[in-house]
Amino acid sequence: MGHDHGHDHTHGANKKALMISFIIITIYMIIEAAGGFITNSLALLSDAGHMLSDSVSLGVGLVAFAMGEKVANYSKTYGYKRFEILAAFFNGVTLIVIALYIFYEAFQRFTSPSEVASTGMLIIACIGLAVNIVVAWILMRGDTDENLNLRAAFLHVLGDLLGSVGAIVAALLIMFFGWGWADPLASVIVAALVFVSGWRVTKDAVHVLMEGTPKNVDLDDVIRTIESVGGIESIHDLHVWTITSGQNALSCHAVVDGKLNIEESQKLLQIIEGNLQENGIGHVTIQMENEQHPHGESLMCQHDQDQAAHEH
Repeated sequence: MGHDHGHDHTHGANKKALMISFIIITIYMIIEAAGGFITNSLALLSDAGHMLSDSVSLGVGLVAFAMGEKVANYSKTYGYKRFEILAAFFNGVTLIVIALYIFYEAFQRFTSPSEVASTGMLIIACIGLAVNIVVAWILMRGDTDENLNLRAAFLHVLGDLLGSVGAIVAALLIMFFGWGWADPLASVIVAALVFVSGWRVTKDAVHVLMEGTPKNVDLDDVIRTIESVGGIESIHDLHVWTITSGQNALSCHAVVDGKLNIEESQKLLQIIEGNLQENGIGHVTIQMENEQHPHGESLMCQHDQDQAAHEH
């Protein structure tokens, strides 16, 4: 019960951090977009575009948290927790698209530079920097290590923060040296940062959606943990995957002595579950069987062997 209570507390804190950040970012995104149009600054517009993706990302993140709270049913036996990963995937792809668009726009500006109102650009960029620092601080207080959705939002804001710095530097270069190219250059740097963070989040989300082994789980360690328990002779058909951020699951078949009774098997299971909890795996399903039960030699589930073994 204690573990679940801790997870609920973190979940609530993450949701609150997203809500506050969403309100602040959305308001300032509108201000920065208007400022970008008025001052004719691509650096500001690209930062506002990034902020728009932040706003969408945070909004989708909030929906994901709300969806994740819906209880499991016959249609969705794990509930809607995986929606959070879909939200992170959506955010990552959005970032990549925005980055590519900024690259295209910057190229147009390099070939035909346009006049920029640098003073207005500088003021708006400075306010943007302050806003991003506040939002980054709010999100950092959440669980950005374990929660992929919150980490996606945090990376968005971090990119924004650097975007604001780029816009400030560009505005100063235009003001003091008249370097008009500083504006598209700043936007290209922002776009590169946006692209990298988008790529990382998308890659992580795809890994989860493909039922990949969680990054914080050492499979060899898991195998040793299970097989070191007295009474377990060997394991096969092993799967370890992530249901949603911070919730890992495992299923496998364990070969045990056929003379074990239900009570002894139950004790074995409790020991394994306790040990795996320390390995970051909370949801454990183990099928116990004796040597006579048909199974393949492979540790991983081989589809053909599995079909033959479970043919009815």
